[in-house]
Amino acid sequence: MTAIDLTRADWRTSTRSSGNGNCVEVATADGQVAVRDSKDRSGPVLAFGPSAWRTFLRGVGEVRRN
Repeated sequence: MTAIDLTRADWRTSTRSSGNGNCVEVATADGQVAVRDSKDRSGPVLAFGPSAWRTFLRGVGEVRRN
């Protein structure tokens, strides 16, 4: 797997975040979607391809509807 350059990533948290630090942040870089823990910004990052990210978001939508 190739490393993703996150030096210019624009990290975002959900607008529904309560600001208590129990969130994840998301950024796009090098055609990937990167996710990190907002409490540990220098910690590990998970990276997903666009198709996998869309599948994840659809799954979250299904959970929220049930």
